[in-house]
Amino acid sequence: MASPPTIDDIENARARIRGSAIRTPLVRLNANTGTTEVYLKLENLQPIGSFKLRGAGNAMLQATPEQLKNGVYTASAGNMAQGVAWHARRLGVPCTVIVPDHAPETKLAAIERLGARYVQIPFSEWWQVLSDRHFPGQEGFFIHPVSDPAVMAGNGTIALEILEDLPDVDAVLVPYGGGGLSVGIATVLRAMKPDTKTYATEVESGAALAAAWEVNEPTAISYHASFVDGIGSGRVLDEMWPQVRSLLDGALVVSLKQVAAAIRVLAERNRVIAEGAGAAPVAAALAGKASGDKIVCIVSGGNIDLAKIVDIFNGKV
Repeated sequence: MASPPTIDDIENARARIRGSAIRTPLVRLNANTGTTEVYLKLENLQPIGSFKLRGAGNAMLQATPEQLKNGVYTASAGNMAQGVAWHARRLGVPCTVIVPDHAPETKLAAIERLGARYVQIPFSEWWQVLSDRHFPGQEGFFIHPVSDPAVMAGNGTIALEILEDLPDVDAVLVPYGGGGLSVGIATVLRAMKPDTKTYATEVESGAALAAAWEVNEPTAISYHASFVDGIGSGRVLDEMWPQVRSLLDGALVVSLKQVAAAIRVLAERNRVIAEGAGAAPVAAALAGKASGDKIVCIVSGGNIDLAKIVDIFNGKV
């Protein structure tokens, strides 16, 4: 079972990744949200366009030369891939990424631009890599994109920044892919401001956590790939379930149309480009799915294909 990081782990991670991951701004959403103040934690402004730089960096900067001698690899739809590849290039080690067959071209091109190679496999086989923590025939140090405690600790540094910038935050809405981001953030909030709620946000095309929440255990659901490629799955990882069940306050599900509308709002009102996963918390906030006077939405990334965003802007999605 995956163990959540401690506050000390997260504080140490912040010191470790300083100089690679930036401290991202927290800004007010310029939209009518009634009496609720909605804020955006802009992780799309990281050097790779995603929060994944934090966790990948914390894990790799703790690895020994022996662990890195054969390079590194991870399993990712694109953003963790870029985080690992970015740090691998800085460390001078080879990097391979196992990607699902629906990974967008924007993210695949970024992997190659960062000097890594990718192996594309069907989504079901890709998910099995996450469960097995291994890809047959692949050498190197495997960095799990979700359940590695060092990765979760790096993710948790986001919450430290939120509490410094908005101490009276009532709720934080987090995109839910595998749980590593939400667990890292919730660990900080439970320890430092326990009355603040942490909600996972999912899309209806792959709301595995919401389904698990209903029956109090991971359960298989029908998953459909969509433009929201960074979150969603057919089942919650068994090793993550105890952590998300104990640390999170619920799962909020939004439609693909609501996510597309949130992407348009972010672009029109704040001039922010968000990918589907990054806009999902904003979609939930705009739909009034979370209560509180001050809500923070984690805009987790901005890596979206230009053709897709044009379609979204034109109302075709």
